[in-house]
Amino acid sequence: MSAQAPNAPPATDATSYLDLGISLAINNWPALTLAVESNWGGPKSDDKRDWLCGAISDMLADRPETDAEDLEDVLIQVMNDEFDVVVDDDTAADVAQLIMEMKEQTARQDFSSIQDLWEKYQKKSQQKSATAAMFKQVEAKDEDQETDDEEDDDAGDVDMDDAPSLVRAPREKAEPEVDEDGFTMVSKKR
Repeated sequence: MSAQAPNAPPATDATSYLDLGISLAINNWPALTLAVESNWGGPKSDDKRDWLCGAISDMLADRPETDAEDLEDVLIQVMNDEFDVVVDDDTAADVAQLIMEMKEQTARQDFSSIQDLWEKYQKKSQQKSATAAMFKQVEAKDEDQETDDEEDDDAGDVDMDDAPSLVRAPREKAEPEVDEDGFTMVSKKR
């Protein structure tokens, strides 16, 4: 079994819904999201997150006795081993509990909470895409403005070959004063 990617179409059966729910829970975990976006797990941090989703799905299928504490331990261990992140807040427990609740719901053929999560994820993804597009437009305008500014600056440039040097000569270190008892005198620095 492998976890379904969050950008895949909605699931159709209990197993697919659970895989989707696992992926959504993992992708919405702020600690892991930060680790992936920052590449703390290396250049393939996204793949590690996807692997984690699949590993959790397999674990729940292969070991039905798994509980929220077992799952929390796995989440904490993976964050530590794969992303060099020590999770010391309760977010791993929250994610584990959410996944276990989704497991129980899908066993009862109740997919409503996963569908709600899916819809929220889709809206969030669309907002991110719109924000990224706006940022690129603003960035492009800024680059055009900088090019215009640079052209204006070049026209008024003055040749600075004869400018004085700003590097100071090193100061001579004062020799320490030793009194008649052999103690070194400490002087205040200015």
